Amino acid sequence: MSRIDAPTARDAGHDLAPGDATFAEALAELRGLVPGVSVDPADLAAASTDRSGFVPDGPPAALVRAGDAADVEETLGWASRHRVPVVPRGAGSGLAGAAVAGPGAIVLDLSGLDQIVRLEPADGYAVVEPGVVTADLDRASRAHGLQYAPDPGSVEISTIGGNIATNAGGLRCVKHGVTRDAVLGLDVVLADGTRVSTGAGSVRGVAGYDLTSLLVGSEGTLGVVVGATVRLVPAERDAITVTGSFASVEHAAAAAAEVIASGITPGMLELLDAATLRALDDLEGTDLATVGGALLIARTDGFAAAAEADAIAGIFRERTDAVALSGDPVEAEQLVRARRQALPSIEARGRVLIEDIAVPRTRLAEAVRTVGQISAETGVEVFVFAHAGAGILHPIVLLGDRPADDPAVRDTADRIFSLALELGGTVTGEHGVGLLKRQWLHRELGPAAVSLHERIKAALDPLDILNPGKGI
Repeated sequence: MSRIDAPTARDAGHDLAPGDATFAEALAELRGLVPGVSVDPADLAAASTDRSGFVPDGPPAALVRAGDAADVEETLGWASRHRVPVVPRGAGSGLAGAAVAGPGAIVLDLSGLDQIVRLEPADGYAVVEPGVVTADLDRASRAHGLQYAPDPGSVEISTIGGNIATNAGGLRCVKHGVTRDAVLGLDVVLADGTRVSTGAGSVRGVAGYDLTSLLVGSEGTLGVVVGATVRLVPAERDAITVTGSFASVEHAAAAAAEVIASGITPGMLELLDAATLRALDDLEGTDLATVGGALLIARTDGFAAAAEADAIAGIFRERTDAVALSGDPVEAEQLVRARRQALPSIEARGRVLIEDIAVPRTRLAEAVRTVGQISAETGVEVFVFAHAGAGILHPIVLLGDRPADDPAVRDTADRIFSLALELGGTVTGEHGVGLLKRQWLHRELGPAAVSLHERIKAALDPLDILNPGKGI
């Protein structure tokens, strides 16, 4: 996992850079177009990175706090005329460096576009701005007996726009899919400042190319989302939680794969390994690690919840006697909280690299076993928790006192990414590519597919001003 420098304006072949007289003139022009422009050093430092921990070589040239879609149009039109790179930014909760901005770039902060424009319960959709916090939309939907299904671990801080940029998944992805499955249409500002709409509010729409799906997961490299029409689904009802404590993480992963193979689609199926359970116990005062070497948390809901929960419990009991069922919503929420606290509990032990890979669900047990072997061989501690029902693993590499470019750390991460590809999976399940996984994306896609990506990028952003150096 070699270090990759954030591209600068000069690196990307752009015409202007801080310190140039012409840049100062251009920035004065931008201030005349958009009110929320800042060059305050504190603002620039705060806007230069995200939760990936990647630190660019210097601060961006300016920060634009967009107040509405018109500000985005003006900013991108200005950037296109002057060939200045623009890095879109939401909550800064990304984990792959997609919101990192180096010298010469303009950060376009969309967090101020935070309105739920309208909810249409009868038609099952909402129209929202990109700065809406994901959990806030979910709460607003539940007032109408609905829910917004994408449910990333960062649900209380991440925004809809950021989730769209990375095609985020979450705890409910096994049943409801990832963000792409929830997005019906987008309002997007292209690189030259042109605003376009894709998709529709109807459940089905097949007119033209599927531009909506193309833009979801593009990490701000093809356009900047200023509005989204998203699907809402009935809120879970009559939920039952099933937990199983297993002697090993391999047994837990095998049980999870068997649940899916049985034809059951639970609302949630999450796995935590022994190291993660110990970290949770230390932070939360629980005793999860004393019961077994891994924990599976499943949840069923709806009219068949009881029957599905019994069937899942039966599958668990083939590998462990430590199985419990509960319909108590308070107890269920405590278990979900434990899962959401997995990452914070590991971070409490020191600096970490937060990775995500995905493998075929039938290879999940093999994947977690091999990650453990990699950790033992490199001497770098790796914690694993997973959206087991979707085959998405989060191997969390504990750095401790090591730098991120420590040879043992690099070897650990590289071998984990190689493992994902060897098992027929992918190097990112939901965090995106950003700066940190570009070399691995190229290895996964192959030259022909990379070339196709580059041609699409060139068609929509011919001057390469939108988040240059990210993704492809």
